[in-house]
Amino acid sequence: MDLARAHGLSAQAVRNYERDGVLPPAQRTPNGYRRFTETHALALSAYLALIAGHGYAASGEIMRAVNRGEVDEALRTVDEGHALLQRDRETLDAVESAVAALTGTRPQPQGHKSVPISVLAHRLGLQPATLRKWERAGVLRPVRDPATHYRVYLPDDVRDAELAHLLRRGGYRLDHIAGVLRQVRGAGGAEPLAASLGRWRQRLTERGRAMLTGAARLADYLDTGPATCRRSGTDRYLGSG
Repeated sequence: MDLARAHGLSAQAVRNYERDGVLPPAQRTPNGYRRFTETHALALSAYLALIAGHGYAASGEIMRAVNRGEVDEALRTVDEGHALLQRDRETLDAVESAVAALTGTRPQPQGHKSVPISVLAHRLGLQPATLRKWERAGVLRPVRDPATHYRVYLPDDVRDAELAHLLRRGGYRLDHIAGVLRQVRGAGGAEPLAASLGRWRQRLTERGRAMLTGAARLADYLDTGPATCRRSGTDRYLGSG
């Protein structure tokens, strides 16, 4: 099948995309084979380009909405992808600022001594109730003393609390701060994370560029119109399968 070969796919993959609504419905030959056209090629090109910026699930939603004629719904999903990218950029900006402040001013914790909630709250100038609220929001994850069942904060927990405090003073919401701290923990701490921020920003740039390419391919497809493939004689035949 020419359509599959042009995109480096198997014929079955293309049939699956048509079955799943990612491609518009194809006409059938008298013996039951699908007839794929230039419109299907535009649809497939749009879908594959969208994946790099929006992921498989959102790209499938976009294409299915277009093929149903629900263009506004498709564009809403595109908008949500751009909003998510902007949120990720803001998160990265916050991480860069907070990690720079934290690694530049924070004294290194000595040993592996843990502290109770009262000590940490005093250190940050907060009330213990505030730290408990942050815990409920997923910002902090203190352990419990096996004997007393009181909260205790290990050095990494203290680091997280200091970073959360910086971000909170910057006006960030608790759910946003929780996402930042997941990045810190995943990197193994503030210092290793600082070294990886350039790679993180590069990934966001690549995602943004991929969204632009996906938008261009989607615009090409919208200009043609999914209904074209159902009108006999108006769309060049690319093969059956």
